[in-house]
Amino acid sequence: MTQPSQASANPGSSVAGDFRPSPSRVKISIDGVSKTFQVKKQRTEALKDINLQIAEGETVSLIGRSGCGKSTLLRVMAGLLPPSSGNILVNGSPLWRRSQVDTSVIEQLGVVFQEANLFPWFDVTDNIALPLKLRGVNKTERRKRARELADLVGLGGFFNSYPRELSGGMRQRVAIARALSRGPELLLMDEPFGALDAMTREKMNLELQRISLATQVTVVFVTHDISEAVFLGDRVIQLSPRPGRIEEITDVGIARPRSVDVQTTPAFGERIRKLRDALEG
Repeated sequence: MTQPSQASANPGSSVAGDFRPSPSRVKISIDGVSKTFQVKKQRTEALKDINLQIAEGETVSLIGRSGCGKSTLLRVMAGLLPPSSGNILVNGSPLWRRSQVDTSVIEQLGVVFQEANLFPWFDVTDNIALPLKLRGVNKTERRKRARELADLVGLGGFFNSYPRELSGGMRQRVAIARALSRGPELLLMDEPFGALDAMTREKMNLELQRISLATQVTVVFVTHDISEAVFLGDRVIQLSPRPGRIEEITDVGIARPRSVDVQTTPAFGERIRKLRDALEG
């Protein structure tokens, strides 16, 4: 899918199909978002006029060269960084009101970063349940929900384990379960598997696909890895070098669920080639 505002600049950027969410299914809308940082006398334009709609239940991958603004855009979407102009709408409601975030909209979001950022003195159950504790959910209910989520992410036998006793991939599973604990409608992920070894990363990609299909959560996934972007995404959004603009939007067009074997198919290889050529160009 190419958004109307970018269609003339990027003709034919979709590889397969033309994924256009209907207005009733739009989960998040990014409307004219720009971001400029001012440090003393130095002004840096990180993002410029980003326009994008993401549908309910869709997984969108964000790629681009280092410094193109991927993480900045995700932080604006997560309510962690105010835009210089434009806004983010979640289910039609503005996330930002000037420089203040709407806390009722934030409740609909879950965020996962590259580091799991678990509390070492909490076990798996209590780490997952922490957002519920902060919301005043009683202990019995929040621990029940935490254990359900631990099962969902494949940690059913580790309820009482501490972060130091877990592998990197397992700690990221805890972080994902914690992000899901409030039942978010939108899951924002900033290179969550970037520090993992190749085999663990592959397993986590399969796990994330399974979880997203099971929960029908909408996912925005930032990555440097083109293969990961294509494997996970319904669409892949490529940002230009700074200031980040939407340069290409690729409709992956491969049915779900996807096994690792899909990466050996001609269709998958063609999408990788086109995205690599676009990035190198």
